[in-house]
Amino acid sequence: MLKVLLAGLGVRGRHWARVIQDSTRAELVGIVDPAAAALERARDAFGPLPAFESVFAALAALDDVDALVLANPPIGRQSIVEAACARELPMLIEKPLALDLGEAARLVRIAEARGVSLMVGLNFRYLAVTQAMMRLLADEVVGRAEFARFTYERWRDGRLAELNDYPLVMQHPMLWEQSIHHFDLMRYVYGQAPVRVQCQTWNPSWSLYRHDSNVAALIKFDGGLRVNYQGTWQGNWAAPGFEWRSDCSLGIITQREQFGGLYYARRDDRQLTRVSLPPHERWISETRALFAAFVDHVVDGAELQCSGRDHLMSLAMLQACIESSATGSGVEIDDVLPRG
Repeated sequence: MLKVLLAGLGVRGRHWARVIQDSTRAELVGIVDPAAAALERARDAFGPLPAFESVFAALAALDDVDALVLANPPIGRQSIVEAACARELPMLIEKPLALDLGEAARLVRIAEARGVSLMVGLNFRYLAVTQAMMRLLADEVVGRAEFARFTYERWRDGRLAELNDYPLVMQHPMLWEQSIHHFDLMRYVYGQAPVRVQCQTWNPSWSLYRHDSNVAALIKFDGGLRVNYQGTWQGNWAAPGFEWRSDCSLGIITQREQFGGLYYARRDDRQLTRVSLPPHERWISETRALFAAFVDHVVDGAELQCSGRDHLMSLAMLQACIESSATGSGVEIDDVLPRG
């Protein structure tokens, strides 16, 4: 049994607590959160676990810890990463790794220098719909993808108690908190590396957010693929909108819901063919699969997935978007990607 310390008991942290406790290969041995009320809620929900206000206090008190799951906000994580590395604890850290590309690269270098595994919690890779889309592309059911359109529209009321509120005041909240998932999915599903980004970000007049909640980007990949991306957290209708359409050499693939709704059609088909997907519990099913991949790596020596080093490429896409919007010019990924 992998003995896991969980730090951060917000919305995602509570998902993690459930997933870890449900696992047949892991045991939750301690919980961490600076808020006493959060600790109390977690102990009511998940049992009388050892509870601490900081990772440092937990590591000082607990000898029997094999891994750290870090679900706290992506701010000031360096000292925690250093403490985990000192104990040689593999880490699974919620995305984004940091809110600054340089800081994220520094965390990756710290872990790599100590030979400690650092996995980033990119749970959307583990959705059944994501895996099914990859199979369609791998089998060339509709040929090779050449251009795509990715649209994500949401009214995110950051004042709601069940949502993290720090994005309300952060820089580029849509990019760092939401688009990071979408950019990572593009790289993962298409198996191509981004090379250039042209982007604009802005805020509508009614926005609840201090900084830009709208993103529009044209992304070029090294295989020639181009993706038009538009994402917003302040779409002014409460009903969400999602479509990811890939135009391929023989037809299309389209995903019409964030967690499902996958279809394909060849050029002359009269209607779309729906792809059958297994039942899915939102936020739990894909998190279970993500955690299983982490356990497989730590316990069985399987290849590390969603590594911190790999994550830097997706963060570089965010940085390129920010610089492109500021200058009005396209930005090469190589020009922003950290060296070393």
